Amino acid sequence: MRQITITPLEANQRLDKFLMKYLNECPKSFIYKGMRTKKIKYNGKKPQGNEILQEGDEIKIFFTEEQFKTFSSEKEVKKVPISFQTVYEDEHILIVNKPMGLLTQKDTATGHSLADEVLSYLKDNGSYDPKTSKGFTPAPCNRLDRNTAGIVLVGKHIPAVQVLGEMLQTKQISKYYMSIVLGRVTAPMILKGYHIKQEDKNEVKITTEYVEGAKPVETRILPLKTNGRYTLVEVQLVTGKTHQIRAHLSKIGHPIIGDPKYGDPIENQYFASQYGLKYQILCAYKVKFELCKTPFLYLQDRVFTVPAPAIYSQICAGEALL
Repeated sequence: MRQITITPLEANQRLDKFLMKYLNECPKSFIYKGMRTKKIKYNGKKPQGNEILQEGDEIKIFFTEEQFKTFSSEKEVKKVPISFQTVYEDEHILIVNKPMGLLTQKDTATGHSLADEVLSYLKDNGSYDPKTSKGFTPAPCNRLDRNTAGIVLVGKHIPAVQVLGEMLQTKQISKYYMSIVLGRVTAPMILKGYHIKQEDKNEVKITTEYVEGAKPVETRILPLKTNGRYTLVEVQLVTGKTHQIRAHLSKIGHPIIGDPKYGDPIENQYFASQYGLKYQILCAYKVKFELCKTPFLYLQDRVFTVPAPAIYSQICAGEALL
């Protein structure tokens, strides 16, 4: 038998979700069977599984040691080279600058991602120990496309991941991007529309009229500098859907230069030959903590920025956008 006392770092999650992480090799059906047969007790009672854990709660699991060995395994953390830059770090959060070309989460079992680098980094500096984590794994709370560089927020414990996710979802953290688009943009714009995933092509479509299954999106554009043919812009991502910025700018006739999915092929050829640009020029360069909740009250009104990749400066200099 094992007895687990819930600490503040495990609180505010469903009991069944916690058990599936703690017994990470155990079938979900076996966990529910254990609750039905009272081999898993929650505060001395038979649980349903949907209880929300609170600090001080006790979970007793009446499995054999052989079952514990079978149903739980320590997460393997491979040591990998670190390509990201640390922007800020404390006991709750890690803010990193993801380079172009790196996936946020790996898409294959053998792939390499920012999430892998973060785990390796946190284990090396003592912030994460798989042996004592009770199944929790630190994770990026926002995602960037492989070829979009910039800021990614990482929660270092369960409450941090939960609160960061909520703050991002409710727009209490503002996200800003820098890009270069085709065409002359001279005034700020608020773009609204509906976002439709086209799963068969791994693309999205932005429409002005609602269709079934579409999600509302909003993108705000602030022009910074234009040479008449191209414009350096700041983009505030109000909603956060897949390829939203790229598809929204393309929809209004100002595609991002270098964008292989939504861009202008002729312009892309020019920037590829002139600057070696292979992908969209898009960088998540700034976040602002607008309205913070515990444990992030100390970050209220803090702004974090990262420099855009060097190719931005090269293009801005070459196209007189400085």
